[in-house]
Amino acid sequence: MSGAQYTLAGRLSVALPPAEAFELFTPRGEERWVDGWSPRFPLDTGDDSAPGTVFETGTTTWVVVGREAGHWVSYARVTPGSRAGTVTVEVSGDGHGGSEVGVTYELTALSPEGEEELREFAAGYADFLGSWEAAIARQPRRSTT
Repeated sequence: MSGAQYTLAGRLSVALPPAEAFELFTPRGEERWVDGWSPRFPLDTGDDSAPGTVFETGTTTWVVVGREAGHWVSYARVTPGSRAGTVTVEVSGDGHGGSEVGVTYELTALSPEGEEELREFAAGYADFLGSWEAAIARQPRRSTT
C-alpha cells in the first residue's frame, strides 16, 4: 500500500441561498453544472442525498454517509486501485442572500499510481474549487415562481 493521505479543504461562493446551493452538491444536482457528470444508481431513489444512497460515476463508487438537508452532505468514495476517502460539502449563508460552500476531501492513495494522481489533485485543489465556482456561476438560475 502507498499510504499517502491528504486532507484538502477550501471554500467557494455561490450566488444562491443555502437551500438552493445545497441542491447543486447532490448527485443529481451536480448534473446541472459538472460536464460529463452522470451518476448511475443501482436502486431507484427519490432522495439522492439520503444517507445510504449508493451511486457510481465512471469507475468511482459513492455512498452518502451523512446529511443535514440544506446544510451539509458527506460522501464516501472509492476508485479501485487509485484512491478512497470522503468528501464533505457544508453550505452556509453569506449574509447577502448567497452561500459560502466549504468542500473537504480526505483521501488515501491505494497504489503508487493513485499516490501520483492524489499529489496532482492536491497541487491543483484551489484551482479545482475555482473551476466549480465558475461553472456554477455560468448556470442559469431556476425560477422559483
